[in-house]
Amino acid sequence: MRQFWSDQEGNIALAFALAAIPLFGAMGAAVDYSMASQYRTDIQKALDATALALTKIMPADNETLNVVGNQYFQANLKQHDLESLTLTVTPNIGTLRVTANGVYKVRLANIFGADTLALSATAEAKWSIGKVEIALALDNSWSMNSLGRMTELKVAAHDLLNVLQAAAKNPGDAKVAIVPFDSVINIGTDHAAQNWLRWGVCADGNCGPNNSTNWQGCVWDRNKNHDKSDAAPDGTNDKKYPAWQCGNSLNSNKLVAMKRLTTDWASLHTKINDMKPSGYTNITIGLVWAWHLLSPTEVFADGVAYNTENLTKYVILLSDGDNTRNRFGDSTGTMNTRTEDTCKAIKTAGIKIYTVRLIEGNATLLRGCASANNMYYDVDDSSALSGVFNAIGSEIASLHLSK
Repeated sequence: MRQFWSDQEGNIALAFALAAIPLFGAMGAAVDYSMASQYRTDIQKALDATALALTKIMPADNETLNVVGNQYFQANLKQHDLESLTLTVTPNIGTLRVTANGVYKVRLANIFGADTLALSATAEAKWSIGKVEIALALDNSWSMNSLGRMTELKVAAHDLLNVLQAAAKNPGDAKVAIVPFDSVINIGTDHAAQNWLRWGVCADGNCGPNNSTNWQGCVWDRNKNHDKSDAAPDGTNDKKYPAWQCGNSLNSNKLVAMKRLTTDWASLHTKINDMKPSGYTNITIGLVWAWHLLSPTEVFADGVAYNTENLTKYVILLSDGDNTRNRFGDSTGTMNTRTEDTCKAIKTAGIKIYTVRLIEGNATLLRGCASANNMYYDVDDSSALSGVFNAIGSEIASLHLSK
């Protein structure tokens, strides 16, 4: 043993071995730190891309943001062997935050007792608050006169307008149109000089007016198949709107004129108050004119262009009965098919549809017309209508107008 300790070479080797422990540990720590830093850089780049991508679909619900966010994040992240890597998406008014947390398992530096390193990174991006255009297609047929239906509809519609007005952050964030309908639509007599009106059309055993004299503003279905489309008038009779005397055999003399897209909340409330039940039911014409009022094309072109960023268009349809009368004298079944076709065309144009069945009517038809199962409401009691309209307004507001 004395010989070992007196051996100069052995002492040098032992001293070197002891000195090498922290040296190699430091080298290992440097390597691990470098690898962890590179992983964090990769995460940051993937987060930046994810945050930017998510702004394109805002506003959206949390479930959608998490699903889509993880898809973008994983697609943009380089290959890694991090553990417990999670992504959190936090939407706020006008901004979006995405955060990633993960664990890097130490390879070389664990000589110092460190097994893992926690990694975290965050990215933020700005997005514009959404805007909405909404057309209320409201059944004003004679059956709305019973069981307090019209009274409760007015209360519910007022509540809906109040929700939307309160949620709109800036003027123009929410625009609303109102389309009362029975078997016809009242577009208002101020359009009497338009060349897209067609005079003297006969149907239902009667003929419409030959000119605007004493015309009350009602129009009936266009020729098939333009009656279920948003095709702009082109001067041909097929695409013109047949003028009709509002009370001519259809008992539509009380039907109030529609209200085009506006942010004048007072005038919208006034229009709701003016509604009166009259006439038969033609759901197709109510839907088509709601579509016309949201459309960027003629006859009015009040709506902004389809696919405008951060703007969503909605139709909210309420009916309390079956299709009973159109210009062509079709059966209820044929009318229902035309309504189905119209619903499909509206949704294809990118407009979302809520439907509400009030007490009576074809549940299958209205459910199928809605853009999703949870956008269809079946209301058996008129007094429950206000809660339904509040729910619809609150959902639209939470998705688009406020957070």
